[in-house]
Amino acid sequence: MSPPAAKPALRTGEFVPLVALLISLVALSIDAMLPALPAIGEDLGVARRNDAQFVVTSLFLGLSVGQIIFGPLSDRIGRKPAIHAGLLLFMAGCLMSIYARSFEMMIAGRILQGIGVASPRIVSVALVRDQYEGRQMARLMSFTMAVFVLVPAVAPALGQAILWLGDWRSIFTSFFVVAAIAFAWFALRQPETLPPPGRRALSLRAIGQAAARVLRMRAAMGYTIASGFVFTPFLAYLSASQQIFQEAYDTGLLFPLYFGGLALVIGVASLVNARLVVKYGMRRLSMAAIRLSTLASFIFWALTFPFAGLPPFWLFMAYQLFVFICLGPLFGNLNALAMQPLGGIAGIGATVVASLATLVSVPLGAIVALRFDGTLYVLAASFALFSAAAMATMKWANASS
Repeated sequence: MSPPAAKPALRTGEFVPLVALLISLVALSIDAMLPALPAIGEDLGVARRNDAQFVVTSLFLGLSVGQIIFGPLSDRIGRKPAIHAGLLLFMAGCLMSIYARSFEMMIAGRILQGIGVASPRIVSVALVRDQYEGRQMARLMSFTMAVFVLVPAVAPALGQAILWLGDWRSIFTSFFVVAAIAFAWFALRQPETLPPPGRRALSLRAIGQAAARVLRMRAAMGYTIASGFVFTPFLAYLSASQQIFQEAYDTGLLFPLYFGGLALVIGVASLVNARLVVKYGMRRLSMAAIRLSTLASFIFWALTFPFAGLPPFWLFMAYQLFVFICLGPLFGNLNALAMQPLGGIAGIGATVVASLATLVSVPLGAIVALRFDGTLYVLAASFALFSAAAMATMKWANASS
């Protein structure tokens, strides 16, 4: 049995934007860079154009490592010190990227950013779980996701604006400033949610026992793997989005507008999910979303063939619009469903859930993105096949309850 959630210390009106800011550092670190990828690749001498995508995927690599560290650490030392340490590492990684003179140093800085930003990303979930549970947790996570998605909606435009005023190094300066603001706000306003009596020993044995407990929970494992499958094609889309919009479809400076508009759709869908989840439940809404997404993805994949792999832009946007509406409920609900049985080990539980989902999505998503050849054959196939895999995994997880 999971222990009851502690009484929230901050009002929802302040807690939601604070958590959203902490989590959104990941999205900001990815999406604001997208317009700058060609310039970074040119300045730092990448061998192939697709190699610039590693500026995106290397952050996810660091994220996967950081999640393993900071979840258990937050169970031992508390949520606040763990988040403070992560933000400081993230800012150090920003400084490395600002002063990078080689692509290798850039990638090292991005990996360090990923390790650091894993702390606010992963520990914030435990922070929420410390205070909320069940449908109320899913409702709050949906509100958080809605605010969080505003970041990728405006981040490419922010990155483009910074490029007009300065160069790509100035983008990393903006990351540093935002992280410093988040550090100060969190330090001054958010109380600790894990008091000393509830903390766990930081040992390999304790971590292993808690991780084994998670791995034995069919529901937690099933929804975690499903989350990884859902995120795989989305990560591929993120990595290749600049090439898709600006090279394949020649949208030019309108790329941030189209990209941001689609990201905003996920936020709106998350808000709608927050209103519906209390009435209809996480499982019901999630299954409806994944079924619709899978059907639409197979139809769009079939339509890529008559158009030699590049359907008309309006058709591509219509498809992405529909699928992103489905992603809104899935992103919030699958994470809440995976975390629901893990209240007693929220820190390590959040680590295992996030790390396993990342382990599934990052290598697969990178492989899909690197196969981009100017057409949508591979991307459309990935959305169809991984959506189907997620649906099958969710059905398996549902059978446990």
